[in-house]
Amino acid sequence: MKKSKVYISAALLALGMSACTKLEEKPYSEIISDQFYNNKQEVMSAILRPYTHAGAWAAPTGQTGYWRLQELSADQLAWPQKGRHGYDGGNWIRLHDHTWIANEDNAWNPWRLMFWGMGFCNNTIKDLTPLDFTKIGMTEADKTTLLAETKVVRAWHYLKLMDLYGNIPVETVVNNSASPATKSRKEVFAFVEKEIKDNMDQLQPLSAAMVGRTTKAAAYSMLVELYLNAQEWTGTPRWDDCITYCNKIIAGEGGSLNGTVPALEPDIFRAFANTNSTSAEDLFQLTYDLRAGNSRFGWQGDFWHYRQRQIYNADVDGNNGIVVIPSAYDAFKDNDLRKQNWMLIGQQKKDPALRTGIGDSLVLGTEEYADKPLIFVKEIRRNSTGETGAGGMTQGEENSGARFAKYLPGKQTDANYWGNDFVLYRLTEIYFNKAEALMRKGGGIATQEAVDLINTCKKRAFKAEDWSKEAYTTTSLTMDELLAERGREFIFEGKRRSDMIRFGKFTTASWWDHQPSSDKYKLFPIPFKQTSINPNLVQNPGY
Repeated sequence: MKKSKVYISAALLALGMSACTKLEEKPYSEIISDQFYNNKQEVMSAILRPYTHAGAWAAPTGQTGYWRLQELSADQLAWPQKGRHGYDGGNWIRLHDHTWIANEDNAWNPWRLMFWGMGFCNNTIKDLTPLDFTKIGMTEADKTTLLAETKVVRAWHYLKLMDLYGNIPVETVVNNSASPATKSRKEVFAFVEKEIKDNMDQLQPLSAAMVGRTTKAAAYSMLVELYLNAQEWTGTPRWDDCITYCNKIIAGEGGSLNGTVPALEPDIFRAFANTNSTSAEDLFQLTYDLRAGNSRFGWQGDFWHYRQRQIYNADVDGNNGIVVIPSAYDAFKDNDLRKQNWMLIGQQKKDPALRTGIGDSLVLGTEEYADKPLIFVKEIRRNSTGETGAGGMTQGEENSGARFAKYLPGKQTDANYWGNDFVLYRLTEIYFNKAEALMRKGGGIATQEAVDLINTCKKRAFKAEDWSKEAYTTTSLTMDELLAERGREFIFEGKRRSDMIRFGKFTTASWWDHQPSSDKYKLFPIPFKQTSINPNLVQNPGY
């Protein structure tokens, strides 16, 4: 799309209104909106733009967005300083310690990125609403469906913004207000719910042709998330509503990528593989295809070691950033296939195709272990100097912490190399959410139905000979155990902060070197860059 003040004026798109900044961009090439949309391809370029932008905030692709705030503030993942690298102005330490403030990038960047994406939605709705689709070879039914899709995508942005910041402004019209007022979290919740329910019946069902798009299955999943967190977000529980939409998804009313009814993958790795665009388990994902579209889900920047390409025969390395917190690693039993395969630990070896001969099989370090075998360890401490104990966020080394291996790219010779989609919702989460809602309805006591739902998912993580000792019963599946199992199943997926808040653990629990914090940290502050230019925004308590 050509640069124009209609489409990509940065000042307008960042909030979908002029309140984001006081900047104006001089356009060097202007196209009036009613002259731009001449065919389906041009319409679809606007429809798909919020999805490509979501990779900047919803997935771990190198920017501080929703995903980083969800995971680096919780009890499973951290970005510790490792030797001379990784301090990064203390950003990740403040997230880990719950000491962030309003005037910092941890508060500002997710807000900026998410409202920017919402602005793409507002702009598309504004431009397409008056457009006569029949004049460009499309139908009014196409128009209805595409506008409904964009409105639900916009609601998804607001759902995630409400999760992080609570009370936020809501704008649906470009340039409607220079200083929009804060709405209460309860009002935002009601807006999100209404937008999804008003538009979901016009959406397409999930199918192979709709991979990566907002379908009925995606909309139902958003409602499940909304209702699961309703008590925390509004003060009123909505467990029955959560169960209702879980049942719709399970019954196939929202469609499936592979067949008519979604299904759990028997292989727990399939939902994240480089062929997961056809996984029967995945309900909504951000799509990538390095071979066909020259786009990759770039998790390596946040997770991979400086020489990690040698392990996989890949074409890129990483920044040696995010690792698993030791206490989170220890929360998995040794016979758990998720521990064995979703995390990388121990001595690292080169892919056989990269070995030049005998004695060239090991990946070597570059920092504290320069030219020595690279051995990832669960501890985050200075093992090279003989340090013992728990360690801490400033005491890591290049090999500290178990590493991310939930998504694997395949080798460069693989036809699907780095074709992994990032999964936003999958059927396993729906099973877990229904089980949780059932238990909460019963005062925290597990019903047999709840146990069966969790066991159906968990069973895939153990060999047949181990399963009899690992299966839950109505006695062993407590609320605390459900939270622990959610952590094991959804590690790296951007869910943990919200889960911990809902279970009352986010600001009250201790983990590794983290101590309990103030309840104000259940919300992030409205960024100072916003409150300083908009007097109608109300700061969250404690900031």
